[in-house]
Amino acid sequence: MREAVVQLNDCPDHPIVVADSGSENVNGAVDDLLDGEDLTRVLAQVEITLSNSMIEAFWRSLKHGWLYLHTLDSLAALGRLIEFYVTAHNEVMPHSAFQGQTPNEMFFGTGGEVTQKLSAARTSAREDRMRANRTARCDVCVGETTSRPLLLQQARSRMS
Repeated sequence: MREAVVQLNDCPDHPIVVADSGSENVNGAVDDLLDGEDLTRVLAQVEITLSNSMIEAFWRSLKHGWLYLHTLDSLAALGRLIEFYVTAHNEVMPHSAFQGQTPNEMFFGTGGEVTQKLSAARTSAREDRMRANRTARCDVCVGETTSRPLLLQQARSRMS
């Protein structure tokens, strides 16, 4: 990087260094190097909206969430694992960025009902949880002064 800095100093335009946010690019040594020069560091995935961050995230998921969990003893096995993951990623796995739709549903416009179904399911689950919590009875809730939970709480309390 030092050599690049020396060469960029001869550049008539204000040079911009684009880097990812890995520890090799964001550290004290790099900060010191760039501080003394007329260079601007821009971090991909942070300061650039149009970067390769989406495909980088996909590769990271493929490697760490799938390939590294399997034995990669042949090119044929690797090919099968990649084919399976890509198909599952596009056709089966819901993505939060797509409000629960798969990439294929987003691309082909066929997953519109998914967001409505998920929203309705969240609302129903919340209502069921609130109803169950309101009807639950325990010794503490009904005013039982000798319940084990209440006695434990009183023993730990500074106020009792």
